[in-house]
Amino acid sequence: MTSNPFFERSTLPYQLPPFAEIGEEHYVPAFERGMAEQLTEIAAITATDEEPTFRNTVVALERSGALLTRVSNVFFNIASSDFTPGTEAIEAELSPRLAAHRDTIHLNADLFARIESLYRRRADLGLDAEELRLVEQYHLRFVRAGAGLDAAGQARLRELNTEIAAATTEFGQNNVTARNAATVLVTNVEELAGLSPAEVTAAAENARSAGHEDAWALSLQNVSNQPVLAELADRDLRRRVMAASLGRGLPENGDLAVRIAALRAERAALLGYPDHAAYAVADQTARTPEAVEEMLGRLVPPAVANAEREATELAAAMRAGGTDDELRSWDWQFWSQRVRAERFSLDAEALRPYFELERVLRDGVFFAAEQVYGITLRERADLVGYHPEVRVFEVFDADGSALGLFLGDFFARPSKYGGAWMNELVSQSRLLETQPVVVNNLNIVKPPAGEPALLTWDNVRTLFHEFGHALHGLFSDVHYPFFAGTEVPRDFVEFPSQVNEMWMVRPEMLANYARHIETGQPMPAELVERMTAAQRFGEGFRTVEYLGATLLDWAWHRVPGAEELAGADAEAFEAQALRKAGLAIEAIPPRYRTGYFAHIFAGGYAAGYYSYIWSEVLDADTVDWFDDGAASIREKGAVFRRELLAKGGSVDPLAAFEAFRGRAPEIEPLLARRGLV
Repeated sequence: MTSNPFFERSTLPYQLPPFAEIGEEHYVPAFERGMAEQLTEIAAITATDEEPTFRNTVVALERSGALLTRVSNVFFNIASSDFTPGTEAIEAELSPRLAAHRDTIHLNADLFARIESLYRRRADLGLDAEELRLVEQYHLRFVRAGAGLDAAGQARLRELNTEIAAATTEFGQNNVTARNAATVLVTNVEELAGLSPAEVTAAAENARSAGHEDAWALSLQNVSNQPVLAELADRDLRRRVMAASLGRGLPENGDLAVRIAALRAERAALLGYPDHAAYAVADQTARTPEAVEEMLGRLVPPAVANAEREATELAAAMRAGGTDDELRSWDWQFWSQRVRAERFSLDAEALRPYFELERVLRDGVFFAAEQVYGITLRERADLVGYHPEVRVFEVFDADGSALGLFLGDFFARPSKYGGAWMNELVSQSRLLETQPVVVNNLNIVKPPAGEPALLTWDNVRTLFHEFGHALHGLFSDVHYPFFAGTEVPRDFVEFPSQVNEMWMVRPEMLANYARHIETGQPMPAELVERMTAAQRFGEGFRTVEYLGATLLDWAWHRVPGAEELAGADAEAFEAQALRKAGLAIEAIPPRYRTGYFAHIFAGGYAAGYYSYIWSEVLDADTVDWFDDGAASIREKGAVFRRELLAKGGSVDPLAAFEAFRGRAPEIEPLLARRGLV
């Protein structure tokens, strides 16, 4: 194929990929040429007789693989946000080949020798701080990728990486299939009591699109506790929804989870680590498994105690409501909603008219970014995304200069993975003269045609959260692409996005976007106060649900050897792990069960799901800093952007935190926020 839109740099603004020209037939040729070109570039680096220098080795590495980067950034976003049978087949074929390609580079003895030489002489090379860190990080990456192993060890490592890549791809694809198959079909509209008319209409359209007339379909999100459980009055339907949710992915993905965990355990041992968790955290800010376990150990007992108190209240409310039975997992959210409504005179459904998507986006998320950082966003109708629902916005800095592009893909569809995430289609780099192009993917339920998209409070939080990731990419100001944007340790990457959630409840921000869809009136102050108070109720449940998933992830990856998992049953392993963690609470299943825990078995969070709460320590401490009154929000925003968001991975993350905070992070603000003191 001589004509392929990936073969040359895009001529569109900011090198936005030319989605209108890209077809499925272009991916494989672009991947194959991209891999071949990069290996040719690597060969040129190692073929020279010149002594290794920073420029002829490290900078040359940074420049290599441009075509492969272009096609990878586009394809893997498409593979999760608008997949087809064709892209699924391509992903299954290419993932193992890409793993082998990475191994070919990392296990290249001549290339590693040059990097090793620079690493030994790094203090005498006259490098600036970013260059010095780049040499150190490349050396660390190659060592962790097995460059120091003997030939037999490297051969086995290649096999393991290929098998893991194939298995995790299969897990992710199975997960979407299982989620769609678990859709709950309802044939009696009376069972949907509690849902709004718009939600009932959306469920009917959902069923029709799947070929079911005179029925209603409740699609599942990729979490255990489905949001609809808070609304459905029919207890048996709630039970059906919960059963469908918890049973997804078994036994197929359960068997894959066992296999993936065993392969990772073997790889960790080969690389000299006691288990995969030790390997995973060695280059994170946590550094050691013991540091993670010490933090989690502080959180479990008070979280469980909070949840037990909540359970007592909910059981009493359930009995008073006429249900004389044990509180079950499918009851928890429903009765929590009613206790909140009674105690705080708060109707969650009555909040939705204040959270219309367009207003929340423009007058909330974008407005907050303007107030804190001075940036503005303007929609570009002349630029197209990879799907008709994708919107493109140009981002301008406070001085009017062009900063980058932001793409928003907000609605759920069957061809999209569940959850929410941010991807970079083009990363910022002064070396490559590129500006950032970032995309946010969410799974907001699309309203019927002509109806406004009214959000839940959790939807609002997710919008702010994911835009925090987008800001991390947009504000990147580094020389080398290795460090751009969110290229930071996994247990640090959630920190900026969690900080951005704070603006959703700031009075001046909330008053600007929380306006009634019909009257335009702002949400009453007393309703805001009741909503804030109501959020504190249920913190025990939310923390236990999260910790259950975190410690399940940890258990799968603390296994000391592959032989420990021989013949293991995923459900039995999960049950034992939760009992050992003190979190085997039937009424509070973990946020993700093994069968659909895509974060760890199909994503980059293996032994890293703890990172959300690890990052929240930094987040809660930073919120206190923003609120201390020592300077204006705009001044604080400038410092936070300059010292942390702009740095990407070019400095040690905790050093970046200390640069603006003036000290190391403290856990006390987090404990207070979650009611764990």
